[in-house]
Amino acid sequence: MRPETEVELAEAVAGAAGPLLVRGGGTRTIGHAVGEVLETSGLSGVEMYEPGALTLVVRAGTPVAEVERVLAGERQRLAFEVPDLRGLLGREGVSTIGGVAAANASGPRRVQVGAARDALLGVRFVDGAGTVIKNGGRVMKNVTGYDLVKLLAGSRGTLGVLSEVSFKVQALPEAEATLVVEGLGDEAGLAALRTALASPYDVSGAARHSGRSLIRVEGMAGSVAYRSGQLKARVGGEVSVVEGEASAALWREVRDVGPLSGKPGDVWRISTLPTAAARIVAQLEGEALWDWGGGLIWVHLDHGRGAEVAAAVAGRGHATLVKGEGGPVFPPEAPEVAELVAGLKAKFDPRGILNPGMMG
Repeated sequence: MRPETEVELAEAVAGAAGPLLVRGGGTRTIGHAVGEVLETSGLSGVEMYEPGALTLVVRAGTPVAEVERVLAGERQRLAFEVPDLRGLLGREGVSTIGGVAAANASGPRRVQVGAARDALLGVRFVDGAGTVIKNGGRVMKNVTGYDLVKLLAGSRGTLGVLSEVSFKVQALPEAEATLVVEGLGDEAGLAALRTALASPYDVSGAARHSGRSLIRVEGMAGSVAYRSGQLKARVGGEVSVVEGEASAALWREVRDVGPLSGKPGDVWRISTLPTAAARIVAQLEGEALWDWGGGLIWVHLDHGRGAEVAAAVAGRGHATLVKGEGGPVFPPEAPEVAELVAGLKAKFDPRGILNPGMMG
């Protein structure tokens, strides 16, 4: 099914005789959901864009590339830096903006501006009963009542099918530069990232791979030059600075997990304390890409090491199997969390038809 209006979407959900596999472009789907495919890519187009107010309202099936083109025309962007995981997951197709919101897909700039959910102003969605629900707004203001905007972000279509999303956007910076720090081991290299993030120099990216720590600053050209110089004196190691497109290319690789793409085996996404990041990877002995100052680890391992990953992360975060086969994709939930989730699903999807198995 591929509805082209919100009314058609509501009718499709209300009339479903069994489970629905909800997807946008299918470029970032993980989990074990089953059912008749319900594509949102027919719900496409920009509803409202006010560059002066930094607000964008767009239908959920609109391609991310189209959104980025529209924003670039006014020298603006989605601040949270949408990842493109097609290379990592071996997918084709077109990523949609609704899929980004549903997955809460967020890139390296999250350390500075927050996640996709923090840029969401409002949503329209269809719940499991086929009812259209609106929450939030089209302007930057506080949400009154229950904040369903934050609830839907990251729910991966299990609570409702997004039909429209509203985002606050950001002006493109005049300049960017990346400090490339070499000559440090993983513990020291990650400590350099934490030092940069704790500084007053407004770092917008802090990542590490292949023995190099990357620290990004953005803004007015003079400010970028000054902050780069101050950081260079603080972080230690052998530091070089790359600017402009060379800097942007480095962060596209981090954003899209490029270093781990195209390799056989499993890829795990681990959220943890930055201070524990080096020890977790040392215990697993895998190839790692650290982002968010070490708070996010992408690690490549041989198949079937889920129990080892769980043991390494226990008490220090949680792990998701993003690419691989067999075993659970998401970590087990604490009993009180599972009870809360079950209550939410019973409220928003009483028939249990929306992406069953997606979050399990």
